[in-house]
Amino acid sequence: MMQRHNPVDGQFDGISPVLPVTVLAAAESAATHAAVADHTRRLGDETVALLTHAGFARHFVPRAWGGTEGTFGSLVTAATAVGEGCASAAWCAVLWAAHSRFAAYLPHEGRRDIWSDGPDARICAAVRPSGEARRLPSGRLLSGEWECVSGVDFADWLLVCAPEPGAEGAAGLRMFAVPKGDFLVRDSWNSSGMRGTGSHTAVLETVFVPDHRSFLMEDLLAGTPGAGRSRCHTVPAHLAGGLLFCAPALGAARGALAEWSLWAARAQARGLPQHDGSRLHHALARSADDIEAAELLLAEAARCADTGTRAEADVLRNRRRSAAAVDLLVNSVERLFRTAGVSACGGPGLIERSWRDIHTVAAHQILRRETAAMVYAASVFSTLTDDASPAAAGPTALREVSAS
Repeated sequence: MMQRHNPVDGQFDGISPVLPVTVLAAAESAATHAAVADHTRRLGDETVALLTHAGFARHFVPRAWGGTEGTFGSLVTAATAVGEGCASAAWCAVLWAAHSRFAAYLPHEGRRDIWSDGPDARICAAVRPSGEARRLPSGRLLSGEWECVSGVDFADWLLVCAPEPGAEGAAGLRMFAVPKGDFLVRDSWNSSGMRGTGSHTAVLETVFVPDHRSFLMEDLLAGTPGAGRSRCHTVPAHLAGGLLFCAPALGAARGALAEWSLWAARAQARGLPQHDGSRLHHALARSADDIEAAELLLAEAARCADTGTRAEADVLRNRRRSAAAVDLLVNSVERLFRTAGVSACGGPGLIERSWRDIHTVAAHQILRRETAAMVYAASVFSTLTDDASPAAAGPTALREVSAS
């Protein structure tokens, strides 16, 4: 069993850092099969079953349907543990949880369709608008293709975003729930990192979606309260989105640091020139600093999300924290990778895979630090002086946030 490490014990919403046995079993399976998942571009069936059994899919499912209505802090803690051995498994797990939160925006009949057989339905999603939705009296005919749908091979349900005919902007976008069997999967995922997520393309060939299986994207982005939605459901999408995306990267950085430390300790034991020994000491300390700083940023972001806030200032602050955290994680693993060189990273392995995975996570649009900085700074400046012009910079950047 891999050792679980948490330098910020107690920071995540006051819960115990001791993880459930089911999460540890899922993490062990993910680590054992990580290399195969990376090679085949898909998680193993055993890992998927254990992640489901560990409660990731039901984490945000409403209690009325047998779910947990859990916290963001506990989800980040569990996903980070899985990510220590396999960032791809952690990514799919955290998205299954996040997408059950999305599905809580469906009308009652839609929620019943998804969870009447139990709360462990795995839901994948594509939030970037695509396809076409043609209006009918009782629903819509949906067709098109949606790229980068993580874990789609194992999905019981698919959520996709499509524009309403003639509508403009976020107000004209809707999310649609489509059951397994009504969509096809086209093999298209060939990324250098996060390969095990199997983020292929979902294809719909003119599928009828009744009205009760759709909701406004605008409500999800804003965290609009409504019947059947608890506090965890009414958090604005972008207040928590970056936080959850960072959890697999945090786990991967921890795993890389542990693996690198073993290599460095053995290298030291064999005897090294003083200069090389000093270089290893500095790399270890600085990368540990970066990882622990990222943990603290994410712990605060999780605490903020779990308060149930819907304030724009908190959304922008959490976006900044998440982008800063992933930057720190990139720096930490880059330093480890370069310091070890071909001695530890000459071929496929945990350090090399973590290096690829963390860089891939950091490339996600929602974690771009320049955009996060711009919208955050525009908000701060607008509260400090009447001379600031948030209209010039803010709305454009915020539209970018909504499209990510």
